Amino acid sequence: MTDLDHAADALLRLPPSCGPVRLVAVDGHAGSGKSTLASGLAAALGGAPVLRLDDLATHEELFAWTDRLREQVLEPLSRGGTALYRPYDWHRRSFGEARALPPAPVVLVEGVGAGRRVVRPFLAWLLWMERGAEESWVRGRHRDGPEQADFWDGWTLAETRHFAEDPSRPFADTLVRERQEGYDWLPGPTVTAGPDQIITHRDGFMSVN
Repeated sequence: MTDLDHAADALLRLPPSCGPVRLVAVDGHAGSGKSTLASGLAAALGGAPVLRLDDLATHEELFAWTDRLREQVLEPLSRGGTALYRPYDWHRRSFGEARALPPAPVVLVEGVGAGRRVVRPFLAWLLWMERGAEESWVRGRHRDGPEQADFWDGWTLAETRHFAEDPSRPFADTLVRERQEGYDWLPGPTVTAGPDQIITHRDGFMSVN
């Protein structure tokens, strides 16, 4: 089994947190590798749905998407229904056609702020990509190219302000550190060892007791 397989098995054994769904957040700085991790976990989970928070944010509301998340996603899933959200088109600057997000056993929410204060009560587990802000932003700027430089200048200020007011890392259950091949899965600041703990962290793996 790969480390992603171990993590997927552990997440599937968690109790549901949002209706019948185990809602799992993948948070971290922009450019830290959240999207790649979420895609790998989704595949290891057999095709778990992934909500990208870039689909809920807009140019004018980089972090003011909590009402859309609650109304379009969290409330329907908590009732056991299929969520319908309208992804934002960053080129047309408008919302597109509704997209379905079914109440699967595990649903991943990926993006900066996925583990924010208003979302945490609905989460079964919070993963934090353990890569510093400056390194992450350099990676993100390189990925997006010079044509997005102005956007990144505004983004870094907004992200810094967001995490100063509403940090996620102190509440993470697992810190995920990228290796040359695979990931290390380390206990987050909230985790304390105990006989009732469902998920343990041993030898760089996240596994079930």
